[in-house]
Amino acid sequence: MLTVKDPTTDFQLPPHNEAALEGLREAKNVDSTVALAANDSAIATGTISPSGWLLFGLAYKPLIRVDKIARLEKLTSVLLKEFKSEGIQVFPVLQIEDKNPIDLFIRFPRKTHLFISIRSRGDREVVYNESREILQVKQKKKSGLTTWRPCPLVELSDYERWLTKNRALFGMTSKEVTKTPTAKVLVLWPPTKADADHKPHLYSEMGSMKLLALRRKGTAFVIQEEEVTEFVKTWLAKYE
Repeated sequence: MLTVKDPTTDFQLPPHNEAALEGLREAKNVDSTVALAANDSAIATGTISPSGWLLFGLAYKPLIRVDKIARLEKLTSVLLKEFKSEGIQVFPVLQIEDKNPIDLFIRFPRKTHLFISIRSRGDREVVYNESREILQVKQKKKSGLTTWRPCPLVELSDYERWLTKNRALFGMTSKEVTKTPTAKVLVLWPPTKADADHKPHLYSEMGSMKLLALRRKGTAFVIQEEEVTEFVKTWLAKYE
């Protein structure tokens, strides 16, 4: 994969759109025992050919891999169907050093960018502790809150900084990456939901949507899985 320190005249974007979707489907369908047996040495020596499940599936821990890839495939397919005519570029599973991968980086060239993190904590509700600037999780039938680690809000901020440093991966100039409006979005996957009792000032209105907008190292929007398409439409409309 290209890096800022490894320029090349044969520029090629990371896997995206239909090619990435096909890779996600391959990653979802591959036998899990085969995927677990693969390792960096096998890839390097050519014992196992690079493919969708190596590129995408092995980016995630075994306990979440199957569900994560299925969710990414679903959202990538929906986004391409809805926004292909708008010139959308969907980049799933961008790996960055020792951090969790960027689930989806969405680019509308020279219009706007979106970082999307897909998270699920089971049948629980997510609460923002404003005084501590942290996300917490509570079970519906139990008292007490646990701190969400690593914090998805901090991760989203890290992803934005990563893009600034690694803009050459996408053929972007410094001006484009710093001046392009960017949305950071935490998508809660069912049955996980945001607690309904957040204070009114934590919400923002955008178009017809009322959004939980949490300010931790910048602003991140928290939405449900079924709101993704509407959110992207509404956000994109701001920059048409």
